Amino acid sequence: MTDEHLPGEGHGNTVAAWTAVAVMLIGSTISGVAVWIAEPVLFWVGVGVIVVGAIAGKVLQVMGLGQSSGQSVGQSEASTGS
Repeated sequence: MTDEHLPGEGHGNTVAAWTAVAVMLIGSTISGVAVWIAEPVLFWVGVGVIVVGAIAGKVLQVMGLGQSSGQSVGQSEASTGS
């Protein structure tokens, strides 16, 4: 197999991405447990947490803690001179 990844690809390795994933994982866990114990209200609470995670990730990206659209980590480091 060939390695198809370019050296400068970031793969979302940012504060915004990790925060969104962590919050959405918690929401998925809440919803999963709610299905298991047959608790519809708790299921929708979990879905709400998932939505909050997606919004939090986007807000953090806009605040500059995420990877900008169409720009890899290698390109951003080259433009800052790091």
